[in-house]
Amino acid sequence: MNLPRVVVSAVCAVVLTGAAITAASPASAATVNYVALGDSYSSGTGAGSYDSSGCQRSTNAYPAKWAAAHSPASFSFVACAGATTADVLSKQLGALSPSTTLASITIGGNDAGFSSVMQTCVLYSTASCLNAITAAENYMDGRLPGNLSTLFTAVHSKAASAQVIVLDYPHLYIITSYCAGLNNTKRTALNGAADKLDTTIGKAAANAGFAFADVRSRFSGHELCSGDGWLHSVTIPFGESYHPTAVGHAQGYLPVFSSAVAAAAG
Repeated sequence: MNLPRVVVSAVCAVVLTGAAITAASPASAATVNYVALGDSYSSGTGAGSYDSSGCQRSTNAYPAKWAAAHSPASFSFVACAGATTADVLSKQLGALSPSTTLASITIGGNDAGFSSVMQTCVLYSTASCLNAITAAENYMDGRLPGNLSTLFTAVHSKAASAQVIVLDYPHLYIITSYCAGLNNTKRTALNGAADKLDTTIGKAAANAGFAFADVRSRFSGHELCSGDGWLHSVTIPFGESYHPTAVGHAQGYLPVFSSAVAAAAG
């Protein structure tokens, strides 16, 4: 949290109106059984209006907004802030079944230590930040592909007929000389790490036969330092830092997910 980018299903990068999003529903939404898996980027950390689960599941998160707009036959929202691939395996896959027809997931950022890297980059020197990023990238090259493969195999085993859409993570920063906070060396390195993470996720999705929905172009121009950001900067407490706002879910993740669902429906 790529290149070359792996795109298994076409994802529209244009601005969608509310009407267009509604039109993107499957032909028979009443037969859709949707399960939303994953980490804080799916649960909606940073988007507010949380339930009482302790997982920071937000009514403003893209899965909840899609379900509210399309009225699927069933909707199981089990994504949880802080989740790793191991957490999804042990705590979330019970929501899947042979009757599941649609599933979404963001995952991998916590495996790679995203939160710890960001805290290091905010609090410490450029050298410390770059070292933390290098360690995370080494994890992405080493263990993360296997973790994702194990998880995606398990998802398919639990819900073999489901259309699974794997979403990735946006760049955090636009690179500009007019922005307080982290210097551009840190910002550039963090964006590069996001690309490596997204590439790893995209390859794992392709290997599993899942759709990969890339949000980076959708967030372009709305990163931190853009003047029109869809992401939180540093917050107190730190947990919501560097997560999409409610607008980031509504205007960033939701249109990308809706387009991927429509493409999968044919």
